[in-house]
Amino acid sequence: MAKTKQFTIAIDNQPGAVAAIARALGDAKVNILSLLGTAQGTAGSVQFIVDDARRAKKALDAARIAFQETPAEACDLPNKPGALAQCLAKLAAKGVNLNSIHATAAKGGKKAVIVYTAEAAAKTATASA
Repeated sequence: MAKTKQFTIAIDNQPGAVAAIARALGDAKVNILSLLGTAQGTAGSVQFIVDDARRAKKALDAARIAFQETPAEACDLPNKPGALAQCLAKLAAKGVNLNSIHATAAKGGKKAVIVYTAEAAAKTATASA
């Protein structure tokens, strides 16, 4: 497992909201490695990890996009049935209570990646423009 930072941004549920975030990061040469977006009604949130958290913070600040930064873990898994269940069972046995989780795998790829934040990592650094 690799320690990383997860960024969370509150957004309005409207066309272009996520695109503005992606543009600010892309223009700063920050690569988004994993992303999850959800919406309910007129509001939503986007959670993501990047290849360079320091550069991402600078880009988001420059674009005046408020964000929350939370310690997270990223873990590579085999891309096969049961791998996620096995990983989550190990975390549960260690007493890890998940606050958020998202996963991705390319079709036909040999590995999947999960990103999670845990209750023990609930101390967050909040930044805003």
